[in-house]
Amino acid sequence: MRSATVTPEGDRIRWAELPGREPTRVYVHGLGSTSPAYFAEAAAHPLLAGHRSLLIDLLGHGISDRPGTFDYTLEAHADALAEALTSANVAGAELIAHSMGGSVAIVLAARHPHLVSRLVLIDANLDPMQPTPGSGGSRGIAAYSEEEFLAGGWREVRDRAGAHWWSTMRLAGREALHRSAVHLVRGSVPTMRELLLDLTIPRTYLVPEADGPVVGGDALAEAGVAVVPVPDCGHNIMLDNPEAFARATAEALGGPDAEE
Repeated sequence: MRSATVTPEGDRIRWAELPGREPTRVYVHGLGSTSPAYFAEAAAHPLLAGHRSLLIDLLGHGISDRPGTFDYTLEAHADALAEALTSANVAGAELIAHSMGGSVAIVLAARHPHLVSRLVLIDANLDPMQPTPGSGGSRGIAAYSEEEFLAGGWREVRDRAGAHWWSTMRLAGREALHRSAVHLVRGSVPTMRELLLDLTIPRTYLVPEADGPVVGGDALAEAGVAVVPVPDCGHNIMLDNPEAFARATAEALGGPDAEE
């Protein structure tokens, strides 16, 4: 485990690191998750292994610190991640990022372009959403005020999330979980989709095949974003179909790894 101080108050982001060759690969989890649990199998897969790999936990999640004074906007997450990567002597990294982590990765690439050379987005959030009481995921969490969530709304979220997601969600700070969800639903300005369309680095967007056509898929393709449907999976593509995920990701990253 490695760590870096990322706020003036001394809060630290932590990650599990695997040694290997450059470019470095950075794996970023989604809301209420943790990268070692979601990406260890992928990072060790023969098609993806061999690169220096950081399985990093965003501030407020997993093994990273959970400050109650941090605002957890997408921009703040991205800037804190940039501090951690800079401390780890990472530049030109290949980011493999899931769900909210994909949103953070897009903002990171826009705000700190020297840190990112490629993006592989895994069913990432690209657009603002409407908070929806009783809904699963970020929309349901964002429907509570912070006071309501801390006073007991988190228990309702726990029950809706189920044992699998809650096993990592319970590691997140409650303020961190709520504020991250609120700002994910609110989105960035410009939106994550607009930022993604404007980037010029190689970008791949993995989506569950069963979800059907991607909203705005034609515009993504015209901007050079490769949209890749992955069969036999849901939102957690890397867990549901690790073989197909490894193949699609290796192809997206290019180079000799994709030919092995």
